[in-house]
Amino acid sequence: MQPLVLITGASSGIGLSLAEVFAGKGWRLALVARRSSEIRQHMSALGVALEQFRVFQADVCDHAAMQAMGRECLSQMGVPDVVIANAGISLGVDLSDPEDLSVMARILDTNVMGVAATFAPFIEPMRARGHGKLVGISSVAGIRGLPGHGAYCASKAAVISLCESLRAELRGSGVRVQTICPGYIATPLTQNNRYKMPFLMPSQDFAARAYEVVMSASSYRVIPWQMSVVAKLLRALPNGWFDAIFAKRARKARLKH
Repeated sequence: MQPLVLITGASSGIGLSLAEVFAGKGWRLALVARRSSEIRQHMSALGVALEQFRVFQADVCDHAAMQAMGRECLSQMGVPDVVIANAGISLGVDLSDPEDLSVMARILDTNVMGVAATFAPFIEPMRARGHGKLVGISSVAGIRGLPGHGAYCASKAAVISLCESLRAELRGSGVRVQTICPGYIATPLTQNNRYKMPFLMPSQDFAARAYEVVMSASSYRVIPWQMSVVAKLLRALPNGWFDAIFAKRARKARLKH
């Protein structure tokens, strides 16, 4: 039987591109998203056979629905070989506006708890089987906090730490944990950004490189590699220099209340 990958946030952007790449490699697909019709239409347009994929409609913020999705996937398709927690959202916040607290809570719920809710149904089945891979899609934005991006940066930093914790917890079990940090990827999340995005990469190119990482023994990778250099330089900057350089940087658009 062909290997099975489960991908959240599979209806657009990185998730949809990952689904395309894995489908092209012959994998069976368990595709999770709030909007299921878009996935079916896209898979059909690609010529992916109906028996190669199944779509599970669930919101990663709904923990009960994610547990139900996990049970359904396990019973219908078996234990995934790879689970990719990709679903995420990005909005600017201004914490001087109390209304943005709810926006921040939504971002953290989706980007952090959504990753945990995605992994949770599959950890024990993978451990019992003795192999599997959990992949958290974080971001270069999780390496240093950017003005106006406090919620998104905090959420992606949390994903990095969450995956690191799980990696140590699962050591020796046969279940491996990977963290992939995209730089700027051309998706609906980035198309309205009001600032320069160095080394902007098409989502299809990112997905092809991410597939190579998933197939490797790497535990952490930044894509593209140029952004890993930028990230290391930013991490090395003294706080005073970092603050002076980025204080006037354009902010990410906030949600209109």
